[in-house]
Amino acid sequence: MPRTRPPFHLAFPVRDLDEARAFYLGALGCREGRSDDTWVDFDLYGHQIVAHLVPHHHVTAHHNTVEEQDVPVPHFGIVFGMAEWRVLAQRLREAGVRFVIEPRIRFEGRPGEQATLFVKDPSGNALEFKAFADLNQLFAK
Repeated sequence: MPRTRPPFHLAFPVRDLDEARAFYLGALGCREGRSDDTWVDFDLYGHQIVAHLVPHHHVTAHHNTVEEQDVPVPHFGIVFGMAEWRVLAQRLREAGVRFVIEPRIRFEGRPGEQATLFVKDPSGNALEFKAFADLNQLFAK
């Protein structure tokens, strides 16, 4: 599929690179790119994310309420089509990943209706994966 937008780049802290590899390669199905003793590049659906080793890093938990759900902040992730999102949700279930917010439909019947799920990596970094039946709803008011 031809890329219509440039990939984003995100660097984030992890407490252990082996744990990060197990999660991002195994549970999420990323590919590994370059690495060194203190960082690893991952291909997250065509985007470059880089796990940087910060051994004593501790994620401070913050949440905002969205539709009566405690959404972890900060978080990052990917916006999918519905079929891809369902495949990922099933992959995460089969990998035994615990959901912070179970797969669900948010804003049902309203502008911005979307499927969403939240997980955390072993270092406590929150990720959201969402999908739209109509991608034109991404920024709908």
